[in-house]
Amino acid sequence: MTKPKISRRDVLIGSSALAVGATFATRVLSASPPATEITPALIEAAKKEGKVIWYTSVDLPLAEKVAKAFEAKFPGVAVRVERSGAERVFQRIGQENASNIHAVDVVNSSDAAHSIVWKKANLLEAFVPEDVAKFYPVEHKDPDGMFASFRVWVSIIAYNTDLVKKEDAPKSFADLLDPKWKNKIVKAHPGYSGTIMTATFQMARDLGWGYFEKLAAQNVMQVQSSADPPKRLALGERAVMADGNEYNIFEISEKGGPVAPVYATEGSPLIVGPTAMFKTAPNPNAAKLFTAYSFTQECQQLIINVGGLRSVHPQTKDKPGRTPFKDIKVMKDDPAGVEATSDEIKQKYSKIFKV
Repeated sequence: MTKPKISRRDVLIGSSALAVGATFATRVLSASPPATEITPALIEAAKKEGKVIWYTSVDLPLAEKVAKAFEAKFPGVAVRVERSGAERVFQRIGQENASNIHAVDVVNSSDAAHSIVWKKANLLEAFVPEDVAKFYPVEHKDPDGMFASFRVWVSIIAYNTDLVKKEDAPKSFADLLDPKWKNKIVKAHPGYSGTIMTATFQMARDLGWGYFEKLAAQNVMQVQSSADPPKRLALGERAVMADGNEYNIFEISEKGGPVAPVYATEGSPLIVGPTAMFKTAPNPNAAKLFTAYSFTQECQQLIINVGGLRSVHPQTKDKPGRTPFKDIKVMKDDPAGVEATSDEIKQKYSKIFKV
């Protein structure tokens, strides 16, 4: 007999999974376990298993760098990176679970709602790395110790510096409605991108759907992934992007590309990517070691410097030249809210933008 497939909608709609105002404040099912240190005993146990399987939606070049850094620090434990988009990662785990296949040790998704679903389905292993217990803000760690924020980033406005002078660049979402930007804006689609789904939810909640109706009148170029607007911007296909990954803008600009970020005065949508361990992890000790390492200052600084991501670990430092994360006004994240309205968002968005 096979297990039923996991449905986010069945799990989340009608539940009180998230307390108001807290990113990961789920209903407390059990006491959080004590913090786990990286000890010689844990390292030896992980070496006996010899590998850890990491399912992730982190960009592949960064994921591989994290894997190599871990392998260099803990020789004898190899990391197998299984990288795909967040929705595909979720679907794969659901299909494997339905077929009683247990291949994943550790998972990181750019859709924070996934961790809530896995927790409600009783699939996650409670595990609290020492750094999470000591340093992570309460809103970025599950109270039952099931997951915590491995990475954080924002969806931002940006402009092509060859086409737009800094003093003329938009400063807010409202500025994008100026007639001078008609036919000059590129934007990603919430039906394809988890990041843009989250961003669209937050913007619709805070600015209203009327904002998108006005934006659609600007004859916006529609693309799919949240990584696409920065690329189109760099190529000069559009002068301004209405949304997209901050870290892609960093990647392009720090290599000399003609792009610059803008942090909207209304607030930039906040995207959170939690990491979790599975109860059925085939390499449980290696999974613990890798998860613990993921939240260390060393690894968190790596994802900042190399991946252009943000971290809530207070011992990390912003890379010089980037706007400090603490100085960026962000919108409130609400994974359960996104899930409960995702179909409605897709339908409204498609109707408004005729895509």
